[in-house]
Amino acid sequence: MATLSLETLHYDVVIIGAGGAGLRAAVAAAEQRSKVAVLSKSLLGKAHTVMAEGGIAAALGNLDPYDSWDTHFYDTMVSGHFINNYQMVEIYTKEAPARIFELENWGAVFDRTEDGKILQRPFGAHSFRRLAHVGDRTGKELIRTLQYKVLSLDVDIFQEVTSTRLFVDDEGRIAGVFAYRRDDGQPLVFRAKSLILATGGWGRMYRVTSNSWESTGDGCALALWLGAEVQDMEMIQFHPTGMVWPPGVRGILVTEGVRGEGGLLFNSENERFMLRYDPVRQELSSRDVVSRSIFKEVALGRGSPHGGAWLDIRHRGAQYVKQKLPGMYDQFLKLADVDITRERFEVGPTVHYTMGGIRVQAATGATNIEGLYAAGETAAGLHGANRLGGNSLGDLLVFGRRAGMAAAEYAKARAKWPQLAKNQIEAERKRIVQPFTIESGTNPFMVQETLQALMTAHVGIMRSKQSLTTAMEQFQALRADVERMAASGPIHFNPGWNTIFDVQSLIILAESVIQGAIAREESRGAQWRVDFPEELADLGRVNFVQRLSPGKGLSIEARPIPAMPESLARLFRASAAPGVLRAREEQRHLAKEE
Repeated sequence: MATLSLETLHYDVVIIGAGGAGLRAAVAAAEQRSKVAVLSKSLLGKAHTVMAEGGIAAALGNLDPYDSWDTHFYDTMVSGHFINNYQMVEIYTKEAPARIFELENWGAVFDRTEDGKILQRPFGAHSFRRLAHVGDRTGKELIRTLQYKVLSLDVDIFQEVTSTRLFVDDEGRIAGVFAYRRDDGQPLVFRAKSLILATGGWGRMYRVTSNSWESTGDGCALALWLGAEVQDMEMIQFHPTGMVWPPGVRGILVTEGVRGEGGLLFNSENERFMLRYDPVRQELSSRDVVSRSIFKEVALGRGSPHGGAWLDIRHRGAQYVKQKLPGMYDQFLKLADVDITRERFEVGPTVHYTMGGIRVQAATGATNIEGLYAAGETAAGLHGANRLGGNSLGDLLVFGRRAGMAAAEYAKARAKWPQLAKNQIEAERKRIVQPFTIESGTNPFMVQETLQALMTAHVGIMRSKQSLTTAMEQFQALRADVERMAASGPIHFNPGWNTIFDVQSLIILAESVIQGAIAREESRGAQWRVDFPEELADLGRVNFVQRLSPGKGLSIEARPIPAMPESLARLFRASAAPGVLRAREEQRHLAKEE
């Protein structure tokens, strides 16, 4: 194989990932006159963010005037079972409305109330109607808007580029990233004064997932290899409603907006089973509760024909469904030959979101590696043990902006370009082409399939010491196959070669998920340990933090969660969320006047 010449580029801020967080970070950094590059594994506009459908959670109060940031804060902390970073939650709930209006000013076309305000819909575990939305294609509108905003600024976009290694200088500060073009294998070195990771989650380590092909955790793995800390990796969210049938579409997301617009869940006995599992919130309970409820119904023999539950929205009428949920109507009609205005349809849990990720500072997204930042699903802290629907898209906007601003400020403070050791660059260039030299190696597609089977069977919704121990044993046996993954054929447009790097990312993250799930000996949010069925007070005061050390592997420790200040802690000593209490008080006042 001919050796390709190395291309070196210089940027103040390099952003890996072109989803909502990466693009919002690019806008923030470019507006501070930093020279910015965005590296995308896919094509611009094709990030997994486009698959987010339901809406953006922000306490605008357009439909429910008693809603405000403190109620949104309350809902988010309760849903996260209090292992969230409360500072991130406070920042998010206070700033989300401004980010919505900003997006609107940049051209986002939200659904409207009759008097012209942004329309908001109800969603699971939110106290009020809170999700600003664009039908059931909100993520697509968010990406479209940010994409055009970025293109109006001086930002360089590198499409179809895979990043394989981060570099630091002699003082341990970020210095750059090694990457290659997926079409021709051209190696690239980006020297950078600061770097932001915004590559999304790692749902592709499971067999049934709503995640797109890009979601292999590249950014989180790059950070781990460099020595960054990660936390709460055991917290993998199963969205309760993915498509179940036919097999070719299993796992594709069915937006929570269907239930937000009145959809009802039934078991095979035509019973609305959520009335038993959560009589108050019913179908709009939190995602962890609804997912476990469907799982239990199937296990008890009350599932739908293909192992899920029935979701029914026919009672809302054909015109309403087509207006409010046009994407869902088209999706089922085209992929499953089901008209959801006339038929109920099968749904079941699908791996959807990773609450864990890189440990960051709340205000800036800074990691423990100087000059390295993270935002969006790649970063941990905001969602705790279970993410509220709608908090994901808002997370991208709020913390993408903050990371972009902080990275730009840090870059400005570095007068000189960081030094990069030539031997490190050369070692990485040799490493990425090594798979072409391995004879009789393992097939990367088969390795990924084996990993997915392992994680699905033993580290799914229901976990136990036995299942997790089995997972770790099988995982250790898989290591040899990972080391021997081989590529064949030309380097140009080589999907097998590209998949090797996806699998390398997934492997280290899968190990951290298993290790975290073993360590957290309780059931909390997305972590359901049948051998430890209760939440434990002591474990509700810690995050499990992991780090990869050369020669020592992954280490894990229980890191204490800082106590909330009294101004926030008092919100949880009341009998309900602040806005709910305000609404009740107003109702009592009006009753007295009458």
